[in-house]
Amino acid sequence: MISRRNIRVKVMQLLYMIESADTPNPFSNPVAQLQKHLDQSSELFVYLIYFVTEVARYAETSSAQRAAKNLPSQADLNVNTKIAGNEILWLILESDSYKKAIAQFKPELKVDRDLLKKVYQALTLTEKYQEYITAQSRDKSKEKEILKLIFTALMLPNEDFITHVEELFSNWDDDAEMMDQLVLNYLHKPESYNLQEMIGAEKWDFAKTLLTTAIDKKEYTAELIKPKLKNWDAERIALLDMILMRLGVCELLFFETIPTKVTINEYIDLAKEYSTAQSGQFVNGILDNIHKEFVGKGDIHKVNFKNKSQS
Repeated sequence: MISRRNIRVKVMQLLYMIESADTPNPFSNPVAQLQKHLDQSSELFVYLIYFVTEVARYAETSSAQRAAKNLPSQADLNVNTKIAGNEILWLILESDSYKKAIAQFKPELKVDRDLLKKVYQALTLTEKYQEYITAQSRDKSKEKEILKLIFTALMLPNEDFITHVEELFSNWDDDAEMMDQLVLNYLHKPESYNLQEMIGAEKWDFAKTLLTTAIDKKEYTAELIKPKLKNWDAERIALLDMILMRLGVCELLFFETIPTKVTINEYIDLAKEYSTAQSGQFVNGILDNIHKEFVGKGDIHKVNFKNKSQS
């Protein structure tokens, strides 16, 4: 589920933590720290999915509570619980993978029930929800849309929810964009995902190899970059830009199955997103220059990557 781009971001963030720390070698085992960060991402992802499912299931809780009033009104006795039978919701709930993830991370111990109730109540007031519960039949696309609505319109823009998640997960700021993508992909087709393999063996090998190569080849890659800086002083280059360029050089030289175009484009995009407005063009120029130099010397060797996904 976690993409190579997500992994690049995680490695970039960890290297930035290591190299901006006040003390040398803040992590005795960087690979173990990377695994810890990825595990935190998995736990956050499961919690977000759990919250979505609990909002949908709250229809039945609300119905039971209102019907149990001393003097229930007609509206209390006729709460529509259609969403609690949502087909996609039950694909998730009955998934062995989801059940194992819940048993592992126990999100029910973290959830704020009052906040959950408020999100459900906000859902019932939306026009799309009213359209959903009044439809006479179930349409798979509508089943997905209503769950996605809970996440995108009622959880992510909700300041109380974000504050709640930030208090629970210190990695939220780093992972927010990745979670947006992962949750929506999962809700689109939950049956195709294994939550015990948020990162498979091949991608984990890529992650730890990228990290260790960037650490082991730090001086070497820095020496390749410095002559290309022209009038720039290497010491004045933003640390994040330097890390991105070093990672890019590592991929160009030591990852034979990743196309050079993919590598350069990925680090341009990361520079644009995580550094300054000018960083994308800057990183592009340096990596392209180094790439051309090594191609000219015949020192870049890529295997046949046709029909392989390397992004």
